[in-house]
Amino acid sequence: MNNEVDILIGFLEMSLGETDAVFARFLTLPNAREYSGGGQRRFVYVPGSRPDRVLLVAHADTKWHGKSDTHVVVLENGIFSSGTAGVGIGADDRAGCAALWCLRESGHSLLITDGEENGSFGAQYLMDYQPEIADEINQHAYMLELDRQGSQDCKYYDISVTDIFRQYIESATGYSVPDKGSCTDIVTLCREICGVNISIGYSGEHHDYETLVLDDWLNTLKIVRSMLSGSQPRFLLQNNS
Repeated sequence: MNNEVDILIGFLEMSLGETDAVFARFLTLPNAREYSGGGQRRFVYVPGSRPDRVLLVAHADTKWHGKSDTHVVVLENGIFSSGTAGVGIGADDRAGCAALWCLRESGHSLLITDGEENGSFGAQYLMDYQPEIADEINQHAYMLELDRQGSQDCKYYDISVTDIFRQYIESATGYSVPDKGSCTDIVTLCREICGVNISIGYSGEHHDYETLVLDDWLNTLKIVRSMLSGSQPRFLLQNNS
């Protein structure tokens, strides 16, 4: 297997019941720092080096946080699934974390949160109690979260993104908007700049029949890597434009 697939497998095999292993991996990166207010009110931020940097976002926790210590991940015919009764594979959002790790040398910033599944605890802690980081992340070009089910979705939720940003994302990815509902970390984090959440290849999230299509994960990673390699324009929210 190639290195990217090995990285993905490594993240999928981390314990679903805790986030320490994910955080520890990212904390090995230069300039990485963990901020914590206790419990799941925490995040790791790794500032990028590019002047036109994008903030890449994923969350370390899974639906089985605090419940599952061990699980078996099975890869068959290009699809990951669970070999353990009662739990899935945590691709929501370990698949996003693995993609961020693959992009760690891109020059763009990384944000790994905790508590997304329980109400975006980590993201809310950042915005409420770490004002310097909140200001810094909103000085980026835009936010790109890798935490969406399916293979070709891009979601903006109720974030007041501009039509120009939508066109930019949909042209660069070829992905489309399925609906407006639900919520994720960028809804909390995007105070001044636009943000989008795109598909990372999983389905059946929050269930023991959760799966991840390897080709879909690789395709999103390829698209994002190509997209981020070029110059990145800055996209302010409609009310900040």
